[in-house]
Formats: sequence, structure tokens, C-alpha cells
Amino acid sequence: MDRLDLVQAFAAVAETGSFSAAAARLGIARALVSKRVAALEQRLGARLLARTTRRVGLTGEGKAFLPYAQRILADYREAIDELARRRGEPQGRLKLAAPMSFGTRHLPAVLASFAERHPALELELVLEDRFVDLVEDGFDLALRIGDLPDSSLIARHLAPIRLVLCAAPAYLERHGTPHEPRDLRHHRCLHYGYLSTGQRWHLEREGRRETVAVADRFVANNGDFLAAAAEAGAGIVLAPTFIVGDALRAGRLVRVLDGWETPRFALYAVWPPGSRPPPRVRALVDFLVGRFGDPPYWDEGL
Repeated sequence: MDRLDLVQAFAAVAETGSFSAAAARLGIARALVSKRVAALEQRLGARLLARTTRRVGLTGEGKAFLPYAQRILADYREAIDELARRRGEPQGRLKLAAPMSFGTRHLPAVLASFAERHPALELELVLEDRFVDLVEDGFDLALRIGDLPDSSLIARHLAPIRLVLCAAPAYLERHGTPHEPRDLRHHRCLHYGYLSTGQRWHLEREGRRETVAVADRFVANNGDFLAAAAEAGAGIVLAPTFIVGDALRAGRLVRVLDGWETPRFALYAVWPPGSRPPPRVRALVDFLVGRFGDPPYWDEGL
């Protein structure tokens, strides 16, 4: 086995505290991670990890060796990036996190085109609506929607995100059409569980702002599910246009309280801090800026 692979396996276990988490980070089997760590310990003649049935910890030798292992891996990545910069061609593995619905709907064609343009790159995409820890989980880049919390991450604006209220025509025929935000209290509202404002919908129109507390009778953690439920007549949904745009253009959903929208969110690319992002990260961020833009293509006709 390549000695660098042994060091990488040890560092992943030490940083995640788990052989399973290390295997997920590296994209290999848990048994192979264990085999590589054991091989490294045999080469060094020292036990680096203290294993119990419940957890994995560092021995004294492991604590002493970890900074050197991390430096070795960082130097290797920097050397690869420097060679890539000299050739002008991004390469290596690029691990990207993105929200589930946005990634499913809008990244397949984009990433396929990007991969064709950069054949030396290996792409790994993880779709997850929760905010992943880029450093701990080994991500090069993440796409995030909303207001970014204060952090040490570096961010670049990619596109504006609009959330609109909409419902199926059949639902409005049965239950009536709201005319003011306060009327939503008398309707079944379909609520996205990860919304940053919690169970309050903040709406504004022409400088006027209203806040509506939404009952939690219909909550889901996936925007595509909520949009499909709205099309089926389950209620009124507050959803991003990158999900409901096609349904609105086709008439399967119609705008409710037209002109009332949430304060604008945005789609951002975020990556860990450093002197400068590696070529593979810069290349993808620049590519996404060119593909999405302001206004983004999913808002056409709306």
C-alpha cells in the first residue's frame, strides 16, 4: 500500500474519532481504513490509536504523530495544486456538498459539463440539507442557501433565491384565496422544517412587512415533497422558484398573495479559509457563477 494512503487513513480516523466516519470521508470500506492504520502502526513500530468498543482515541504516540501527518498531507495537496497551477489544469478530487432539492434539480447538467471541461478532476457530490462541517467532513466546497451565519468560511454569491407563496387551483377553489398575510392563519400551510426563520414566515411588499406564525400541522424537511403536496391540493406552500418555477409556468400551481415575498435569500459557494483556494475550487466556483447569474435561468417568465 502507498505510504501516503496509510498516513491519510490515520489522520482521517484521528480527526473524525471513528473508523466509519473516516471511511465515509475517504470513500473506502471501513475494513480498509483499519487495515491501513494497522499497517502504518506496524511500519512505525508504535501504537497510534487506542481502540475500545465505544470510541477511538489517540495514544501518546498518536498525539505526537498527528501534527506531522497533517503537515505531510497538507504539503502533498499543496504540491499537487502548485503543479496544477503551473499546467493551468485543475485536477484531483473535489468534494462538494449541496442542498438536496437544488442539487437534484440544477446540478446534474452543470456538473456533467464541468467534468467534461476538466477531465483530470474527480467529482464527489453529497446532497444534504443540513449544514455540513466543511473541515471536519473533508469538503472542498459547499453550496448554501439563505443568510450565511458569521463564520471563518470564505463565501461567494452565485445567484439570488426567491421564495414565493403558491397553491394548486383546486385547493383555492375549495378553501378560498387569502388576500392579506394574516389570512394565512386560516389555511393549511405547508412548512419547510429547515427554514432559517423557524415557523414564522416573514413577508414584505413595497416596504410593508408582515410576520405570520405558521401552524406545524404539515411539516417536511424536503422542498420537492412540499411542492408536490401543494400540487396535490394539500395547502399553501412557501417555496423557492428553483423548485416551483416549472409548476407555476405550467399552471399546476398559482401565486398566492401575489407581490408578497420573503426578504431575498441567495445561493452561495463557501469554502474553508486559506491563503487562496486550490485551482479545482476556483474553477468550479467561476463555472457556477457563469451558469446561474442574476437573474438566474429558473426565474424566467416569473
